[in-house]
Amino acid sequence: MFDFSWSELLLIGIVALIFIGPKELPGVLRTLGQWMTKIRRMAGDFQNQFHDAMREAELADLKKEVDEMASQAANYSNFDPLADVRKDLENTQREIESAVAGTPAAERSAESEAAGAAPPVTEPTTTASHPEAPVAESLAPAPESPAALADGEPAVAGHEPVKKSAAGSEPA
Repeated sequence: MFDFSWSELLLIGIVALIFIGPKELPGVLRTLGQWMTKIRRMAGDFQNQFHDAMREAELADLKKEVDEMASQAANYSNFDPLADVRKDLENTQREIESAVAGTPAAERSAESEAAGAAPPVTEPTTTASHPEAPVAESLAPAPESPAALADGEPAVAGHEPVKKSAAGSEPA
């Protein structure tokens, strides 16, 4: 605790012998030893109390963690892993149905939640019943081939360009 060398302790002993006297020196040293014992005991008690307080704080933290784990375990007792999957599938189904019907998905989900029922299933429409429907890509004109451009006639998708003879009539 205190850093005294042997020479310093010898100097203190000689000074104490001179000032206290050889007759009272053993009683003073005994009293000094008793005081040092009391001081060490008090320091040990303080350290033990400090360690006990640390252990109690650790135990309180452990108890808190155990209580949190127990509450989480209680929440998992009612755990249904398929509920989230079902919900996602229903939302995806609504989005697909609304995309097929042509209405935005947000409006459809708001309407279905307000009505409290599943959205009605609609059949896709054909271009014959709706003349304003866009024309399919297969009916769009194909890009012209270089050979057809050379003859001056546009090419038709899926057909070979007709070649003219030298006389200007088409072959039969």
